Amino acid sequence: MYTEYKRLLNDLNAKRNARSIVGENIRRASDKGDAEAKQTALAEATRLKTEVNQLEADVGAVEAELLALALTIPNDTHPESPLGPESAAVTLDTCGPSPIPADPQRDHVAICKKLNLLDLESASTVTGSSWYYLLNEAALLEIALTNYAMSVALKRGFTPITTPDVVRSDIANRCGFLPRDNSDVPLQQTYSLHTPPASPELVLSGTSEIPLAGMFANKIFQSSALPYRGVGLGHSFRAEAGARGADTRGLYRVHQFTKVELFAVTTDAESETMMTEMVEIQKSILDGLGLPYRVLDMPTEELGASAYRKFDMEVWMPGRGSWGEVTSVSNCTDYQARRLHIRYRRQPPQDTDGAIPSTMSTTTALPFAHTLNGTAVAVPRLIIALLENGAVFDDRGEVTKIRLPEILKPFWIGPQNGRGILEWV
Repeated sequence: MYTEYKRLLNDLNAKRNARSIVGENIRRASDKGDAEAKQTALAEATRLKTEVNQLEADVGAVEAELLALALTIPNDTHPESPLGPESAAVTLDTCGPSPIPADPQRDHVAICKKLNLLDLESASTVTGSSWYYLLNEAALLEIALTNYAMSVALKRGFTPITTPDVVRSDIANRCGFLPRDNSDVPLQQTYSLHTPPASPELVLSGTSEIPLAGMFANKIFQSSALPYRGVGLGHSFRAEAGARGADTRGLYRVHQFTKVELFAVTTDAESETMMTEMVEIQKSILDGLGLPYRVLDMPTEELGASAYRKFDMEVWMPGRGSWGEVTSVSNCTDYQARRLHIRYRRQPPQDTDGAIPSTMSTTTALPFAHTLNGTAVAVPRLIIALLENGAVFDDRGEVTKIRLPEILKPFWIGPQNGRGILEWV
């Protein structure tokens, strides 16, 4: 296909050159008053115009197909990333209190039904399955979790950002968000919006990472301004929520959720250090919530298109009887930056007297930056973890209260125990 592209491009350039020559012939014929020569040249120009237009369309079509194929090529992988499927993940650390025993009584859906915290039935009527209403303390808990996570990131020097929920599909593709499903028949995982024929195709953002990365498309940073740290508050939309059986129960896998996302732009030498910094922020958030969790080095088949290396954090969810992913952090190296054209200008080297060497080229190509993204809070799954770990039962086995971590109290905007079901610990 590339050979065909080069052939078409050469033909196009030859026709354009011939068109320029014909244009000169028309002008000369006009100057000499040679009507016959002018008419012949005009006929040739008309023919060349048609051929050039067709070649331009052919080149554009092949170029678009080449770009589409190139965008499907995934990033390289870190030499220390485990090889294989999800089961090959390596546990790097286990943190927090000891996990309590698995207990189906702690199922978050049952807890929410008893305490009137969740309405799945009305959401099913209004929108469909895997949509939800958070009620009462659960709604306040979402607000508290987002503000808590934002506060932790701000203390670490991250700039607060609210992101658009709608993005151009081209931007999503360039970020490497090529949605995939593990079922035998791959399912569409993004919501497309109906737009006028002449308008760009728009989709609902699958993660705040997409508009955060897109915000820097075609930008050039000074190396002295890097690393850039941003924390975005937005919503994530996943069309595939109902595709994975038992994982679809309740809030675990839903079509829309609130998410606080860490995002960074670095030089090529700083990205691994930034990844470590982002992991520490994620751990501090989970430590503050008092939840048992583990850190996993994810294997190659779980990296997606853009990640060079990815760490996941899973929290123990006793009602589900399993660990559940609540955060991840990915070092995308220059994968997204190449596609979005995010570059930086290196600080020029200086002689011992502080002068820039005269031999340094002023035409040196600008290197591509590295980008990283990491979840600070994905709200529904943290609500599951807090409810299932914090539920308090009476002697009859009925849930009566929820214990919530004291660290959330400053971010709680309602009565701290208005209905008498909260206990701060």
